[in-house]
Amino acid sequence: MPSKAITARRRDLAHAVNYETWKDIALELDALEGGAAWCEDDTSSDYDFLLIRERLEQLRELRTAGAVRPLVFELVAGLHGNLGNMANPALYQHCRFGTKQLITDYTEEVARCLDYVCLGEFPDFTDADKVVFFKRAGHSFGRSALLLSGGATLGMFHIGVVKALWEHDLLPRVLTGSSAGSIISAMAATRNDAEMPALFDADTVSLEAFRRVSLREAMSSGSLLDPVQLEQCIASNVPDVTFLDAFEHTRRIFGITVSPAEPNQHMRLLNYLTAPHVLIHTAVLASCAVPGIFPPVALRALDFSGQNMAYANSRKWVDGSVSNDLPLHRLARMHNINHYIVSQTNPHVVPFIHGQRTRTRRGLLPYARELAVTLGRDTLDVTRQHLGPTGIFGAAHLLDRANQIMQQQYFGDVTIYPHQTSRQLLHLFSNLTPFELRRFIRDGERATWPQMERIRLQTRISRAFENALVWLKQRGAFDAAGLGRTPSGRTADSDKALGSDPAARTSRGNTG
Repeated sequence: MPSKAITARRRDLAHAVNYETWKDIALELDALEGGAAWCEDDTSSDYDFLLIRERLEQLRELRTAGAVRPLVFELVAGLHGNLGNMANPALYQHCRFGTKQLITDYTEEVARCLDYVCLGEFPDFTDADKVVFFKRAGHSFGRSALLLSGGATLGMFHIGVVKALWEHDLLPRVLTGSSAGSIISAMAATRNDAEMPALFDADTVSLEAFRRVSLREAMSSGSLLDPVQLEQCIASNVPDVTFLDAFEHTRRIFGITVSPAEPNQHMRLLNYLTAPHVLIHTAVLASCAVPGIFPPVALRALDFSGQNMAYANSRKWVDGSVSNDLPLHRLARMHNINHYIVSQTNPHVVPFIHGQRTRTRRGLLPYARELAVTLGRDTLDVTRQHLGPTGIFGAAHLLDRANQIMQQQYFGDVTIYPHQTSRQLLHLFSNLTPFELRRFIRDGERATWPQMERIRLQTRISRAFENALVWLKQRGAFDAAGLGRTPSGRTADSDKALGSDPAARTSRGNTG
């Protein structure tokens, strides 16, 4: 039974007013509960601590000796996001803040070595050499993305997640959203850092998204809510710009997933590479078009002369969560993402994720949940195969949709999720008040705080790579490496020509 001191501090932790306070209390509880002692002990069967310790000593010795070329050689040879399994989730379940001190020390040493190589002056390692090293090794190491799920009004929780990460310089440059998450990702990705605080002000966010229609209107349109009201709400929160406009304004790389409303179409991840001239607010509207709640949406774009036009031959699209709530594989292919931070609020998903994280405490219940999901997937798949290409009364199409929902992966390397209440679930499509929005934002922040140190450590090296490239670019090293600007004003290297150069500068210059 915990002591009175521990009980009191746990209560204080639950009511911490900011991250700094939460962190101080968490560290105190780790000392009282034994977590701090566990962190100081390198040994564990959950990772290869001998390998990590050896690498740490080797890198530190080379950096201290000033042996830049051997140091670079060893960095290239051993850089891996999960070296020795040090990203194992089990290593973040023993204490409230952080993990093994050895992992922290190793991560910080790698970042320190990267800074040393970037900022040091070496006669045998030129700026051109640095650019080649950081671009190649950084590409090999990969980077992080933030993915925001669907969830109707529950998705306002995402604002608190974005707020917590942004305020502590941990918001990845790459972010995506589907359905409700598309609204928040669009609001974040169209704002530069000077404009970002307005996103967190509940009094400036338009909340009037839902209006019920009459029975006659519902019967004729096939939707229960007014799409015009939703479109007006989105237009109030998201500027009338294209994906390319947003990228050039903020240097954030963001995408929106939309699902096809018609057969023989496939899910699309819309971003400044795949759909540069699509108007963002129409993509958000399409991604929020929950079947049966809102009608399908045709996307709009700007043509070569800047005129508003229909996109993709007026094909129609619906809620992005239907076919790909979290576009993990597409992000990996397009933006070199191999670390995923997920804010998950879909009401049909959160209970199962919660079961995963509490498996050791909840007996057989989490396994029963997983078994139910697996059986549901297999049943849908077998039933769909026996229905043939059309099925009965369109049942095949409905089963396809259900199967798409069941087959998806809804979690990432780090998954942040809310504690959902029955009242919230009953008001999924109800307009929020500013007071309710502030509560969602606060819940998002609080849910993110326990994951902050894990996110900081797991993105520390990729952020060091990106910061180094920013500094080298500002110094003119890209010109020295033959990666200068073309007559069009763009950088000559292929990464920048595609707009995906990790050195593209954000105002903070500090991304995962």
